Amino acid sequence: MQLRTRREGGGTPRPAAWGVDSEYGRLRDVLIGPIDHYAWQAGSNAVSARAHRTGAHFDPGVARAQYAEMIHAYEQAGVRVHRLAAEAGLPYQLFARDSSIMTPWGAIIMQLAKPFRRGEYATCLRFYLEAGIPIYELITAGNVEGGDFMVLKPGVAICGCSGDRSIAPAVQQLREWFEAEGWEFHTYAFDPHFLHLDVQLGMIAEGLAAVCAEAVEPELLTWLKSHRIRIIEISYREAMEMGCNLVSLGAGRVLIPASNSRLIGHCRAEGLTVYDPDVAMIARGGGSIHCMCQALRRDPA
Repeated sequence: MQLRTRREGGGTPRPAAWGVDSEYGRLRDVLIGPIDHYAWQAGSNAVSARAHRTGAHFDPGVARAQYAEMIHAYEQAGVRVHRLAAEAGLPYQLFARDSSIMTPWGAIIMQLAKPFRRGEYATCLRFYLEAGIPIYELITAGNVEGGDFMVLKPGVAICGCSGDRSIAPAVQQLREWFEAEGWEFHTYAFDPHFLHLDVQLGMIAEGLAAVCAEAVEPELLTWLKSHRIRIIEISYREAMEMGCNLVSLGAGRVLIPASNSRLIGHCRAEGLTVYDPDVAMIARGGGSIHCMCQALRRDPA
């Protein structure tokens, strides 16, 4: 199987069975990281650092139960769940969002910034090869993580660039590939305190996003509105408790952490069906529902 299906200059064919062209088309297949070796890593990000600083204690039994609740929610919604093979020594392998991204043309294998996470690429790469899912490209220009990237809607992608988890040369490499395929690619710079873009922004449904408006730069709000995306504002505290870290299931349904009751209320008022698993024990390590998954197949938007 090829490790690069990308065509120089664009025009790469789209695979029939895999791929996404938005964050909100009906989700059919999802890749989830394993819970087996998960444990908070104190120095890895601002969220886990706060958990340790405030004396919180990680309970692996609770984390496993919450993980099972989340998997059940996907299955209830009719989503086929695929899982990465667990490997010892990779405590954040659970966060399958970061080691790869899915595009309309197949998967891209990313590079991770933290040394203790770099080995995650191996099980990720093996998964795609064994599943027969086309690999569009492999990042070579430096670290860029999937939590910073979104296929926002057909023809439009966005990537966060904090200079830490995702650096400018690697984001630029992504930009060049997408622009060659005829897509708009927006880069958004932000402070590393916020970990990834998906801590500050989450697409709920077509034309509707949750955004930590008090933390993001005004230019991001202006850009989102230019694409006719309405915004439900999330507070800084809600964002740092992973309140934006949600997954649109498509067809008027969304998966939101139970902790963000205010956002859940807003979504139900919009007429959406909300699945709300409790993943608080997992989230205190610095990642939640969106971080744990990679959409493999969505219906075209």
